[in-house]
Amino acid sequence: MIASLFIAAVVLFVLLRLLPGDPANALLGVGATEQQIAAARAQVGSDQPLYVQFGGFIGNLARLDLGTSFVSRASVLEEIGNRMAVTLPLTFFGFVVALALAIPLGILAAVRSNKWYGAAISVISQLGIAIPVFWVGILLVTLFSINLRWLPSGGFSLKGWANFGEAITGMILPSLTIGLVMGASLLRYVRAATLDVLGSDFLRTARALGASFPEALIRHGMRNGAVPVISILGIELASTFLGAVVIERVFSLPGLGSMLLLAIQQRDYPNVQGVLFISTLLVLLIGFAADIAQRLIDPRLRGRGRVLA
Repeated sequence: MIASLFIAAVVLFVLLRLLPGDPANALLGVGATEQQIAAARAQVGSDQPLYVQFGGFIGNLARLDLGTSFVSRASVLEEIGNRMAVTLPLTFFGFVVALALAIPLGILAAVRSNKWYGAAISVISQLGIAIPVFWVGILLVTLFSINLRWLPSGGFSLKGWANFGEAITGMILPSLTIGLVMGASLLRYVRAATLDVLGSDFLRTARALGASFPEALIRHGMRNGAVPVISILGIELASTFLGAVVIERVFSLPGLGSMLLLAIQQRDYPNVQGVLFISTLLVLLIGFAADIAQRLIDPRLRGRGRVLA
């Protein structure tokens, strides 16, 4: 994970420097003189060689210092922390909605695959995968905000989570949007894992020893079926976090998405680097946690290294 994070930092630094233009332009007006341009380049450090800039970038990351915004002169890490108060809860709520839909419906679709409603669940989930997440958000806004007037169409409480009721209300539609799209994708994997368990020898053995079908499925099938699903959960949770950045624009939420887009428009390199680096870090941490969870659930993975040794 550490090696991947270092490689991601290098790629991020290089790609941003390959973009045309100079980050010093964020500090300059249209009629800037040569002296003003030189002063601005010295201020942002773009007049230094790339290896010097890279050394400073890596050194700052090692100290958990993401720099200062070229435009607002505010701490990038502090600004990201403020925006995370919107993005992380949105990701969490969307993930919970996805799990609440995918796990029971995926198991039902597998156990009742020979019934019409089992097939219907599979068809609906396939359609859910094909629908863009922003379009689902627009449909939910049309239904619940414009037609029924039950929920706000977007925005977030000016007081943040201090006004808990208004903040939660503003999170309902965005979380539901993410949860529906992610749940449709996750449902397919839960169904496939459950079908593999239903055809397994250990489940038939448990039934032959007198266990009922629900008991055999819960005691023996769920744990074995959870191993492949957990790896998918890590990928889906990372996708949920990245998808939340897109959904924030649809619902006008002041999260990392709006911060990233504004920073790109203003060529504010510290903000762009900070948001992308923190996003990469969270994705890698999610994948690392999924690997650890797999090893905790499946003892065969814990013993594989010793067997190979």
